Amino acid sequence: MEEENNIFLKIDENIAPKTRLDKFLASQIQISRTSAQRLIKNGNVSLNGELIFDCDYNLSQDDTLEIEKEEPVEATPKPQNIPLDIIYEDNDLIVINKPAGMVVHPGAGVYENTIVNAVLYHAKGSLSGIGGVLRPGIVHRIDKETSGLIVVAKNDFTHIKLSEQFAVHSIERTYKAFVYGVLNPLEGTIEGNIGRSKFDRKKMAIVKTSGKPAITHYQTLEVFQNIASLVSCKLETGRTHQIRVHLSSKGCHLIGDKVYKENHLSTLRADLELKKFLTSFPRQALHAETLGFIHPKTNEKMFFSAPLPSDLELLYQKLHNLSYTQN
Repeated sequence: MEEENNIFLKIDENIAPKTRLDKFLASQIQISRTSAQRLIKNGNVSLNGELIFDCDYNLSQDDTLEIEKEEPVEATPKPQNIPLDIIYEDNDLIVINKPAGMVVHPGAGVYENTIVNAVLYHAKGSLSGIGGVLRPGIVHRIDKETSGLIVVAKNDFTHIKLSEQFAVHSIERTYKAFVYGVLNPLEGTIEGNIGRSKFDRKKMAIVKTSGKPAITHYQTLEVFQNIASLVSCKLETGRTHQIRVHLSSKGCHLIGDKVYKENHLSTLRADLELKKFLTSFPRQALHAETLGFIHPKTNEKMFFSAPLPSDLELLYQKLHNLSYTQN
């Protein structure tokens, strides 16, 4: 049975013993097993009303499944002549300072004007193929509305070696985040498995079961009259929405975040002009400031940094001025 974008299935008594979830989905909705596994891992499948991420789950009689279908995407991204802020480039990799508002790679609903489209044009197609047709050269990604540094691989060897560094958490990554309130304590480590929220598929959440381990080390750099804080976050792992979820779990949501948010307007002890500026800030105030790794070919330690973009610099100045206007 289908309803809008969802497919509903009920397991009957004819189910074979130890039928795997991914295999069953592939046969029932005529997709490849790899595609079925992607649906499960991306949080598009619910079992008996709760999200399931276990491809190996053995189905039982009377289980019910709900599958949220993925939107189709174009088979091959097209090269586009889009300016890139390239911090570093050689024959093996490119380090890019991504602007806020730009998607890293094509996906559901976004087929062009991505980093992939731009890099395909810039590198004339000489990118690693390991990421597949939609993600050539993409070793990692940051959210659309997050600005800052990413590295793109030009060949498979570089892609594999960089991926290995990400896997063992040896990549150095720090972010600057502007949050409402003040973290308690001012510095520390946040740990908690992150998985798809059971209540909202657009959100990730700290979960007690399933999910993937996530560790964020943070340090408060500046407090602005207890209204907001500037926080440095060092990632030990790189889960989807990790910083946004972890800081939100401590009651300090990113300024401008439209997904993980609370209504801070009533509690803000700031003048009306500042309240309006903060609550209308157009994107999550998060910037991937530094990126460090070992070069796969030369074994040289590489380290890059990118200054705050103009919108976050303006945000900083307005908050920093509180120290003078309220004294």
